[in-house]
Amino acid sequence: MSNLPIFDIAGSALSAQSVRMSTIASNLANADSISGTAEGAYKALEPVFQAVTSPTDRNVTTVQVKQIQQSQAPPIQRYEPDHPMADGNGYVYAPDIDPVAQMVNLISTSRNYQAGVEVLNTAKDLTLATLNMGR
Repeated sequence: MSNLPIFDIAGSALSAQSVRMSTIASNLANADSISGTAEGAYKALEPVFQAVTSPTDRNVTTVQVKQIQQSQAPPIQRYEPDHPMADGNGYVYAPDIDPVAQMVNLISTSRNYQAGVEVLNTAKDLTLATLNMGR
């Protein structure tokens, strides 16, 4: 950890939001994918975060990605007997991904990331102003 915990806190937040954006992008890219089996259908990715308290300063808590898990939602089964990937019963399987909800999450993530960048910029400016006070 650095001497200035604000950089650690904001940095960990930016890293977490970056992972969140990547999983949302993957989900959106695969939202319209089709499989011939329920097991082969894409499963949405969901990051799981955890708070980590600094061992040297109990007042400093950062965030980290604990894991990225696949959604347990069953795929959507559609009857499309003419589809080349249809199974023996004429069904294809699509991931249970709501593109509108994913976009809302993407907007929220983008705003959180932007806020983290602003925190880092403000902390940098204040640090530079403090250092220049002694000149």
